[in-house]
Amino acid sequence: MSTTYKYYPKGTCSTEMIFEIEGDTVKDLKVVNGCNGNLKGIGRLVAGMKIEDVIEKLEGVTCGFKPTSCPDQIARGLKAYLKENA
Repeated sequence: MSTTYKYYPKGTCSTEMIFEIEGDTVKDLKVVNGCNGNLKGIGRLVAGMKIEDVIEKLEGVTCGFKPTSCPDQIARGLKAYLKENA
């Protein structure tokens, strides 16, 4: 059975991230606003990946002069999910 988890990123153009999670795996990711094509691509890439692997790959990615990015916020959203569901 999968769980839907919503995360509201900070410091990026995207305004909402909707994760579909099953066990320890990201089944689907949809991102509202932001760079549409890039975020659809990232969503396809992370689908089927273990949560910890997604965090490892995306955490710390920056966007221009910003200290964060949509990929970094995806990692932060997944970390928040893990913390809330520990």
